[in-house]
Amino acid sequence: MFIFDAYVFLNGIILNFFMKIIKLNATESTNDFLKTLSRNEVVENYTTIVALNQTKGKGQMGSIWESEIGKNLIMSTFTKNLLSNVDEIFHLNVAVSLAVFNVLEELSIPNIKIKWPNDIMSDNKKIAGILIENSIKSDSKIESIIGIGVNVNQKFFDNFINASSLSAITNLEFDLDTILDRILFQIKKNCILISTNKSDILWKNYHNNLFKEGVPMAFEDDFKNKFMGIIYGVSTEGKLQVLTQDDSIKFFGIKQIKMLY
Repeated sequence: MFIFDAYVFLNGIILNFFMKIIKLNATESTNDFLKTLSRNEVVENYTTIVALNQTKGKGQMGSIWESEIGKNLIMSTFTKNLLSNVDEIFHLNVAVSLAVFNVLEELSIPNIKIKWPNDIMSDNKKIAGILIENSIKSDSKIESIIGIGVNVNQKFFDNFINASSLSAITNLEFDLDTILDRILFQIKKNCILISTNKSDILWKNYHNNLFKEGVPMAFEDDFKNKFMGIIYGVSTEGKLQVLTQDDSIKFFGIKQIKMLY
């Protein structure tokens, strides 16, 4: 395990970007490691756990995140004193999704979009996923653990036909630490917009880059009923807004709908 402090230089200026980064050879889950750490000691804002190998990685709705050792970016970041109430929880989801999206855009990964709520896609292939776990404390303060997995240099995904990686798409190799630094910088920059009540900027960019927005497509609801609809947007509570065939807009939570594409 290695611990160091990171600073960011921008145009020769040192930004106020102190953070602690803990690097692990292996752990069951970077999110769980960070949760345990925060229960046992005072954890500084933006403390980040990075692992070469994650043996029990998880995604949304209990899905499994598998990764070749040392090939991909596996990280979790701790935030506190950012969200003032539970109504702002999805703001963080938007901020983090855009942080990853913006970095991959800077790396010239083609045809990337944000698939609701927070997967990053290149064409129809998933290249990154995000899992944010929030905890409301007795004093009503909210702490969040932001788990991010980016498929970077792994070339083959035998059991996941809808997955790909930066390297598989571009035929290039990428430095994991460089991508880590860029993502952390973007996360903090976007979180500043939340804390200064400028989340509307994030939401506009999120909607502008939403996967399949405005495109007729098939969906399946939680009762296995299939129907056609058009993604209209995402509500501030994080629900997908779908224009259905009867010209009404319906709202769906993450467990209530599945995109069929």
